[in-house]
Amino acid sequence: MTETGEPPEDDAARALRTLLSELDSCTVQLEQAKARAEALLAARASGLPWLDVVGSEARPLIVERISTVLGVLSTAGHAWRREQAAALQAEDVSINRIAALFGVTRQRISALLRETTDPT
Repeated sequence: MTETGEPPEDDAARALRTLLSELDSCTVQLEQAKARAEALLAARASGLPWLDVVGSEARPLIVERISTVLGVLSTAGHAWRREQAAALQAEDVSINRIAALFGVTRQRISALLRETTDPT
């Protein structure tokens, strides 16, 4: 325990903090993409042809923002899941129980756990 009475931060907690940070960043990116999509719809509704509407779209394009967000969340989410599985295993939770908690096969959990010891 730390002086504040909290358990020391471990890899799972760090991965979860990273995920939270990425979620905040992605929320901003998605809000920007949403605003841009609304602007494109308004331009189209005003009678502009699609070429003019999308031809004037500034980078990053809506689809580029979405692709970036999906990649970031996939990476951070995977790291969180991997570290969460390792933390549960360190608490002597069985692979079968972890698999049931995650809604995946025990083989998937075994693969996740191998990544924590061999990240290549």
